[in-house]
Amino acid sequence: MALCVIPARGGSKRIPNKNARPFHGKPMICWSIEAALKSECFEQIIVSTDSDEIASIASSAGASVPFRRPAELSDDYAPTIAVVNHAVEMVVQGVETHSEMPVCCLYATAPFVVSADIQAGLEKLSGHDFVIPVTTYAHPIQRAVKVSDSGFLEMFDAEAYAVRSQDLEEAWHDCGQFYWGTVKAWARGESPYSARSAALPIPRWRVQDIDTEEDWLRAERLFSALTATSQ
Repeated sequence: MALCVIPARGGSKRIPNKNARPFHGKPMICWSIEAALKSECFEQIIVSTDSDEIASIASSAGASVPFRRPAELSDDYAPTIAVVNHAVEMVVQGVETHSEMPVCCLYATAPFVVSADIQAGLEKLSGHDFVIPVTTYAHPIQRAVKVSDSGFLEMFDAEAYAVRSQDLEEAWHDCGQFYWGTVKAWARGESPYSARSAALPIPRWRVQDIDTEEDWLRAERLFSALTATSQ
């Protein structure tokens, strides 16, 4: 038995109502639900939301919405781990006896997630607390710069300026698509970034975080390009 939890509150600030906003012909959340269904990994696909609109969309797309997320877990500061644990407690009978049950937190704004990656994550979970999809930075993070209030540039690590880029250690970042973890790992409430977590590499061209209008526009153009090349 495996459970999918899709957090999808209705109060997004930077992109209003982004979980329900149309993206290439359907509400954004539908892309995640369809990938979860196609993966055939889950006994239940649960959407955790405080929004009646999102609940209706999710139900029509094939997910279950057996509860409404409480207000204290629906503001800008609610941690994902707490939302996942609340969903597990709401839908799993006898949580203590299901401590090794796989639970996937799948984000509602992940139109580039594919079912094969979800399946690969589940397969890799054995022997780990979490599996996290990651991808490489396009530019060496050691060469990052910041802009002062006066508009001047300053390197975060000035010593890296004289180092050849090929000699700098490659850095990775979370793809922001999904996380696999066991019930007991989620329940600990600790950061999933640890020696007990496994990495699932994803190519950069299938990764785009969507937090701002600029992100949304980039995602639309990337999706269009990927769709065109697959036809």
